[in-house]
Amino acid sequence: MQRTRFGEMACSIARTLDVIGEPWSPLILRDVWAGVRRFDHIQADLGISRKVLTERLNHLVEQGVLERLPYDARPRYEYHLTAKGVDLVEMLMAMARWGDRWLAGEAGPPVLYRHHACGQIGHVEPRCSHCGEPMHADDVDLLPGPGSAG
Repeated sequence: MQRTRFGEMACSIARTLDVIGEPWSPLILRDVWAGVRRFDHIQADLGISRKVLTERLNHLVEQGVLERLPYDARPRYEYHLTAKGVDLVEMLMAMARWGDRWLAGEAGPPVLYRHHACGQIGHVEPRCSHCGEPMHADDVDLLPGPGSAG
């Protein structure tokens, strides 16, 4: 089955899905961010097939989200986030906040986030890049941008 390509749509959400819309990709990024960087370790953590993991890693490297760095002479590689990948992890942190709020149940969130700057446990909250105030869905208007289709 051919996967729908969203990269050509005049929509930043669709273009992002073109990079990480396959269900394993966000979990691979999460693992690499958490320090699980070698192929066999990622595979063991996720229980993913070698074929699918190879395809996903190749795609994420091609998209500039991950980079391969050799760790011995065989060659064997570790995967590291690029600046583009770090930006995607920030989006994943927002997804985790939603999951913690709506899906964690009585057990609570599976992971806590300690902020380096203040040392406190917190959560991601989008803020306006201009004034610093919180930005929520009902606080913004959507306007056509310079790259809009119409």
